[in-house]
Amino acid sequence: MNKLELQKMANEVRKGIVTGVHAAKAGHPGGSLSAADLFTYLYFEEMNVDPKNPQNPDRDRFVLSKGHTAPGLYATLAHKGYFPVEDLVTLRHIGSHLQGHPCMQHTPGLDMSSGSLGQGISAAVGMALSAKLRNKSYRVYTLLGDGEIQEGQVWEAAMFAGARKLDNLVVIVDNNGLQIDGKIEDVCSPYPIDKKFEAFNFHVINVADGNDFDQLDAAFKEAREVKGMPVAIVMKTVKGKGVSFMENQASWHGTAPNDEQYAVAMEDLKKVEEALCQK
Repeated sequence: MNKLELQKMANEVRKGIVTGVHAAKAGHPGGSLSAADLFTYLYFEEMNVDPKNPQNPDRDRFVLSKGHTAPGLYATLAHKGYFPVEDLVTLRHIGSHLQGHPCMQHTPGLDMSSGSLGQGISAAVGMALSAKLRNKSYRVYTLLGDGEIQEGQVWEAAMFAGARKLDNLVVIVDNNGLQIDGKIEDVCSPYPIDKKFEAFNFHVINVADGNDFDQLDAAFKEAREVKGMPVAIVMKTVKGKGVSFMENQASWHGTAPNDEQYAVAMEDLKKVEEALCQK
């Protein structure tokens, strides 16, 4: 995909996020929206995956360590073709394959169940180690929240990955600056994030705007050139990106929009779509 196509797809992903959370009357829109561009880039540009062959043993793997942002991943998987986009309105409903947190037993395209914060990166490290031990060429990607990295298990996994020189592992931190209780720096500051990963023998790439596809593209191209050490991409994003009243508001970490708010949000995204169509 070119940049414009990626931008249009990310906007569709955002529509899916808002639609799913609204239909569920529960969920986590803020961090899903901040990572929508990252999800789009991974599945439509970066990763070697095929919805027609989701269990291909040589596929790249993705672990959503911040599993509460499942609405973003689900919307991306739907648009990639793993299941119908219409299924997004069943989010969190009884009997739906789209549960509040990713469940690999029920949802096509998932490589790992997740949601208990801090644990997803450990699973990703295990997958990367497995590839090395079996001389497989697939790459492993995992997305963490900046609040999530306050968990100690994250750094145990990082220490192991650095010690084992897992250069097939890319850890991405969605640094939107907010968690459920407010600013991450006020709750339990993880800063400086880049220096911490460097201390665990990671090659670190700082992305000033993780909602910009040119910057994401440059970061992932650089990551592919790194040998002998894992990569951490620390991307600065806007929580609630794309929806005017959700942007940079911690209150939208885990709140569903009501009918009136849903209408405003979809109108915001419609305007983005119209602007993109004129390019």
